[in-house]
Amino acid sequence: MKILKLAMIMALFAATPTWAESLTGPQNNAVRSANLYLSMQGFSRSGLIQQLSSDFGDGYEVADATAAVDSLDVDWNKQAVKSAKQYLNMMGFSCQGLTEQLSSSAGDGYTESQATYGARQAGAC
Repeated sequence: MKILKLAMIMALFAATPTWAESLTGPQNNAVRSANLYLSMQGFSRSGLIQQLSSDFGDGYEVADATAAVDSLDVDWNKQAVKSAKQYLNMMGFSCQGLTEQLSSSAGDGYTESQATYGARQAGAC
């Protein structure tokens, strides 16, 4: 069990670039928070920045959250698929409805292209 936990922690930080000297302390902390969020659920770039900078989220400065997210190597299409599958596990969606949910600024904030990819790969289209 300890080996599994260690493997999960190592996988979590494997997606993180070497702690960049160009990032500030708060930005490095935001990177750690971002990786934790990405390990739990799908996020768009804008959604992750919002989560990190929101008073109801982590409360990082928007500039620090943005620098942290932009320092990561994230496949946003894969994140869109992850989000789409999470939605489909909760309820039914048409292709158009799921794409709109994923791309809406009131929803997940994926680009139209990412949302379409996510909906198709998740099987809604």
